[in-house]
Amino acid sequence: MIPKIALCSRSLRTNCVFSRGVKVLQRPWTPQTGLPATSRGIHVDSPPTTPTLTTSYAHGTTNASLVHTTVGETLLRTVERWPDREAMAFLEGGVRKTFAAFQQDVDRAAAGLLALGLTKGDRLGMWGPNTYEWVLFQFATAKAGIILVSVNPAYQLQEAEYALRKVGCKAIVCLTQFKTQKYCDMLRRLCPEIETSSPGDIRSARLPDLRSVIVLDSRQPGMLHFDDVMQAGGSQHVQQLQDLQKKISFDDPINIQFTSGTTGAPKGATLSHFNIVNNAYTVGKRVGYTWRPHTRICLPVPLYHCFGSVGGGICMAVHGVSLVFPTAGYDGRANIAALESERCTFIYGTPTMYVDMINQPDLAKYDFSSVEAGIMAGSPCPPEVVKQVISLMGIKQITIGYGTTENSPVTFCAGPMDNMDRKSETVGYIMDHMEAKIVNPTTGEVLPLGELGEIMIRGYCVMQEYWNDRAKTEECITQSGWYKTGDIGSLDAYSYLRIEGRIKDMIIRGGENIYPAEIEQFLHTHPKVKEAQVVGVQDSRMGEEVCACIKLADGEECTPEEIKAYCKGQIAHFKIPRYILFVTSYPLTITGKIKKNDLRDEAEKQLGLNKGK
Repeated sequence: MIPKIALCSRSLRTNCVFSRGVKVLQRPWTPQTGLPATSRGIHVDSPPTTPTLTTSYAHGTTNASLVHTTVGETLLRTVERWPDREAMAFLEGGVRKTFAAFQQDVDRAAAGLLALGLTKGDRLGMWGPNTYEWVLFQFATAKAGIILVSVNPAYQLQEAEYALRKVGCKAIVCLTQFKTQKYCDMLRRLCPEIETSSPGDIRSARLPDLRSVIVLDSRQPGMLHFDDVMQAGGSQHVQQLQDLQKKISFDDPINIQFTSGTTGAPKGATLSHFNIVNNAYTVGKRVGYTWRPHTRICLPVPLYHCFGSVGGGICMAVHGVSLVFPTAGYDGRANIAALESERCTFIYGTPTMYVDMINQPDLAKYDFSSVEAGIMAGSPCPPEVVKQVISLMGIKQITIGYGTTENSPVTFCAGPMDNMDRKSETVGYIMDHMEAKIVNPTTGEVLPLGELGEIMIRGYCVMQEYWNDRAKTEECITQSGWYKTGDIGSLDAYSYLRIEGRIKDMIIRGGENIYPAEIEQFLHTHPKVKEAQVVGVQDSRMGEEVCACIKLADGEECTPEEIKAYCKGQIAHFKIPRYILFVTSYPLTITGKIKKNDLRDEAEKQLGLNKGK
């Protein structure tokens, strides 16, 4: 009998993968599997060039091991390597920090949190826009073993109460106010007891776990100031912090991100050090942080979202990249100004952010010669927008990323050198150490290549749970560990993924399944269209009808008839929008995603279709 170790011979090297530092075998060919392992796994250390897959299942194999360090350990390694490199610049606040200076602040803040009485496993809510303190507390909580809760800066009273109660926040960090959001006032309305409480010893009926509110920019009755925390840690707390490092595991939960609040109560996706450090590592490896000499990222996406906190903060710690934050809240003009003034080499953004940037009237006067590459992600990316970013901003190595908060977040990403078709028409190929499959949403059966079905993901990236919500967790993670994304897409033989949209956004018109993203992408090719969103509106005969909500390019005029004529003969007749509405804005989440439910309601109201609602 041939010993098992002989299977890992030179000729079968592609069948070997690494898991947490141990070399293991993929399944070899057997009569039971019927197919060699190479028809299921695909090597992703470089863009796949061989059509390996034979069915809609992909496993991204790699020669690189997964990383088994905590967030705190990861930052420390980078600090030791590049102590004097600029870690981040907050242009609006005038804050610049080297890695060494940042590490000192992190240690002080972590010791201060321990001095306040927070302990390993407690939850601290971060409620506010992109500020230095957001990143500081992201790493201070990680070092102290405290779980950071990313609270949407746009949350109103009821939403904030739900989120803070759901996860039992012991402390909240916030500004007094940002734009129209009066954080301290909202907290006082939730917890009137704050006014008469000693700072650090709040006792509230509505938020029973809350003990401390830490205000970043003013002193308020019953609340702590940021400076109090930075000065609170004594030598005993510094020692306590050092001892704690031996007890913190890379499998500990470290971040709770609220997700999918548009169709029900928000759910708290719980992510570990292992989840987010490895996602940051593999994304950086994919887009070139491991080989580019010194990456400076312009980061306008919100830190409360995975795109900002993992793609920004954790990538900084893992790869030693520098982060440039143009403003605390999104500002398209400030983004393009920062690209030039800070000589950024990389940019992040949602499609909406890129549309805003390429439509700046004085775009041509800015110098983008330093910008080599970028990532577009967060919502479906119309091919025409990708092409315009390349042609108008000269960012030739722009890549599309796809993922979900529950997957830490990125699961597919294009390579910087991929051709235009792959960059604009797909969301890239499977990420390292992950599995993906496309299944029939009803039967769960894996579909043939190229067929549309639900995208499912398995691997190190899948969240631990929805915090304190076993039922919702079991709804979306199968017993065998597959996460159901709720997205519809198709795989090709190279593992490149095409997204058609959300299952819940699918329009069923007279029995025909219509995916809005397909129509949106076509409408983006019209020269007068700046942006297009498609929703299904109620119809007594067909069930639903297609409605296109279109933003026109500046100075353009257009009619519904002109749009319909443009569609005729180019897309199937049943996909041509029955209704065309011209709009000046869309209802957006804080992350720049379109609130399709709200848009549908607005469209039905404008069309007079919601009288029965």
